Amino acid sequence: MSTRILVTGGAGFIGSHYVRTLLGPGGPGDVSITVLDLLTYAGNPANLDEVRDHPEFAFVHGDVCDGELVGKLMAEHDQVVHFAAESHVDRSIDGGGGEFVRTNVLGTHTLVEAAHLAGVRTFVQVSTDEVYGSIETGSWPETHPLAPNSPYSAAKAAGDLLVLSYHRTHGLDVRVTRCSNNYGHRQFPEKLIPLFVTRLLDGEKVPLYGDGGNVRDWLHIDDHVQGIELVRTKARAGEVYNIGGGTELSNKELTALLLDACGGDWRTSVEYVEDRNGHDRRYSVNCAKIREELGYAPRKDFREGLAETVQWYRDNRAWWEPLERRASAHRSA
Repeated sequence: MSTRILVTGGAGFIGSHYVRTLLGPGGPGDVSITVLDLLTYAGNPANLDEVRDHPEFAFVHGDVCDGELVGKLMAEHDQVVHFAAESHVDRSIDGGGGEFVRTNVLGTHTLVEAAHLAGVRTFVQVSTDEVYGSIETGSWPETHPLAPNSPYSAAKAAGDLLVLSYHRTHGLDVRVTRCSNNYGHRQFPEKLIPLFVTRLLDGEKVPLYGDGGNVRDWLHIDDHVQGIELVRTKARAGEVYNIGGGTELSNKELTALLLDACGGDWRTSVEYVEDRNGHDRRYSVNCAKIREELGYAPRKDFREGLAETVQWYRDNRAWWEPLERRASAHRSA
């Protein structure tokens, strides 16, 4: 009998890749998936076209804050993998953060409470390394105190704590993942890599914050999905697992790689812009726990993955050009 999984935010970048991976060739073969997605600006139904006719796939257009709908869906599923989130830091700063609190905190509470009441077996909360704040040296273990510095990361941290409280209070099997910066194909063109790639392909300048010295660890979407699936199937209840890619680069170093890949140059293609408010200087996750307990290791070489990603955006203008227009309209609204 198939395990029935409810995937929230499954039309977005990471969620849709998770769904396509599980239902595609090489997937576990013993799962059925229902995607719940509100289809906000970052949700794209086309991301699910490859699995839309799969006999074990269903799509529900709806809001994670809709308690009646969520309760009904929970009663029909065995497990939850919760991707749905407002996730762009700049939007959380410029827009006041209200949407982020609604989706990332209230939506998460609606889901985990319904999962508890319905007796769902496993609830996986997909989170971010940004909840830890910023670290000058070394890497965060999962036990590091949370110290978020943006409305986005604060809302994600609140969601994490709510989910974990349901394990401690109610015994619900919850598992939290915290990933580093993701990249890959089909990522909405507001995040750094697809934003810079699409602008460079159009001959436009890219905006580099501050001195370009902010450091991030880069994680290919394939490796992130591998880690989430290990947590869903093998992890311990009530535990947090960091998922990293093992490639730390400053934004300036990453920009140089993208200029080389897209044929740009520093003089004509890069514009230094005022730094983001509260911009975290460096993120770095310690992945010893997921490596030692679950056997996780990133498989994708960064330079190979970056080249594949750039080529995908070269070949798929019809996918990202309409999204750029939507993003511009959303910013000006």
